[in-house]
Amino acid sequence: MLWHELTIHTTEEAVEMITNFLHEAGAGGVSIEESGTTNKKRDTSLGQWFDEVVPFNDIPEGFAVIKGYFDETVNLDTIRDEIAPRVDELKDFGIDAGEVRYEMKTVDENEWATAWKQYFKPIRVSERLTIKPTWETYTPESDQESIIELDPGMAFGTGAHPTTSLCLRTLEMVIKGGEEVIDVGTGSGILSIGAAHLGASRILALDLDPVAVSSAKENTRLNGLEDRITVKESDLLSVLTDSSDQSDLGVTLPVHIVVANILAEVILLFVDDVYQALQPGGAYIASGIYKNKEEVVEKALIAAGFEITDICREDDWVAFVARKN
Repeated sequence: MLWHELTIHTTEEAVEMITNFLHEAGAGGVSIEESGTTNKKRDTSLGQWFDEVVPFNDIPEGFAVIKGYFDETVNLDTIRDEIAPRVDELKDFGIDAGEVRYEMKTVDENEWATAWKQYFKPIRVSERLTIKPTWETYTPESDQESIIELDPGMAFGTGAHPTTSLCLRTLEMVIKGGEEVIDVGTGSGILSIGAAHLGASRILALDLDPVAVSSAKENTRLNGLEDRITVKESDLLSVLTDSSDQSDLGVTLPVHIVVANILAEVILLFVDDVYQALQPGGAYIASGIYKNKEEVVEKALIAAGFEITDICREDDWVAFVARKN
């Protein structure tokens, strides 16, 4: 099968927003490649080793290449013309997209659907969690190390992006055992699976994207966690306001923890809903926040009644741990 490929050269700062634009324009898949420069600071807190000799791409530090894939029947010029003004407007929100450049071509499905797998290797993201692609072999270093088996397909969440690894480490800090969790924007299901490995008793994984829902369900099955993780196509607001029987949610509202690794702009839309979904003293882990949005998200959380108890950072990304008073 042939697909149209729209390539956008931009900055790492603008990746989250432009990726969202591509999905909203109907992309059947999106790939992101960030700088492979050896100057990039990397987390070695858990003894991770990185090849410091040869960079794995020639993308300048701070920049990124995003590729969106569209059905061959789609007019790619129309898609580009739809996205370009939205990218230009990012500067009005304090996001520097750099000197954006667009490229278009037609490719065979096999060129992009599985080629990325050669770069996805086992990743030790915390003291207790390691992400292992299903096609790779890996031997745990200790009995305390839990393995997340993952095949993300075209859904977001491999653990390689700072926001995902940051969320997993924050979950490890917050989960004590037996908690019920809602994972908003679950993507590949990686955070839900991580939460289960860390001791959460029940998890409700939500996503608006049918591709993500399918991916999360399959990864839940691969990890043998169907009895603890319920995956649904929905957003948080729908779950809270649906007057029908909620017994099929797998959790009892209000819950102990809500985690959301999504755009800051989306996080701001349902801060009050999260507050209502949590038990008193419950924790909201809000991640996917670029540093230039830190202040506005913090103010919104406090205005909703949350107390900020921790702020965790990796590279230019921020995750809040906010407790319900």
